[in-house]
Amino acid sequence: MISSTDQFRALSFSTVAFTICFAVWTIFSIIGVQIKEDMGLSDTQFSLLIGTPILTGSLIRLFLGIWADQYGGRPILMVVMLSSAFFTWCLTYADTYEMMLLTSLGVGIAGGSFVVGITYLSKWSDKEHQGTALGVFGMGNIGAALTKFVAPFVMVAYGWHTVAQVWAVALIIMSLLFWVFTKDEPQIREQRAAKAAPKSMLESLK
Repeated sequence: MISSTDQFRALSFSTVAFTICFAVWTIFSIIGVQIKEDMGLSDTQFSLLIGTPILTGSLIRLFLGIWADQYGGRPILMVVMLSSAFFTWCLTYADTYEMMLLTSLGVGIAGGSFVVGITYLSKWSDKEHQGTALGVFGMGNIGAALTKFVAPFVMVAYGWHTVAQVWAVALIIMSLLFWVFTKDEPQIREQRAAKAAPKSMLESLK
């Protein structure tokens, strides 16, 4: 029996987590211009830099979705948030273009939060309510607006390094809250109780 409290927590905390991940994923839309100026990047270098996180997030979604189906969305989303937070913080220490590109690859992991959240939530709702739940979760796209609205004020006041640090800390805090207040999907708990092996990659792709 799935309790309504567990369902509500899964939906609400997943949505907030996705919102923050999306805010991080689009962080270069604001801090990128200042980075270009500070590092003296060409237009080509700048385009590659801001496109790298988007590329990473798009490519990694397949693997994250499979892993979320195999091992549960909760631990995978936790890893996504913590790894994204690590690379976002590391942006502030990147003093060469190559290092900046490498860290931006890691920042892009945040873009994979969408497919993990969808996989996680789909197992908490019956078919009649899945559309509503996933629709609410999709509202996490406002994270992009959050970055565009808040980040400029932080950057003007404290610099782009602080923007990256604040966004990284927000991810860490959210990952901890998500882990404490949510539970693994019922199917994953049953799988562990039965000591059954996780789905194979082929089974997850079906």
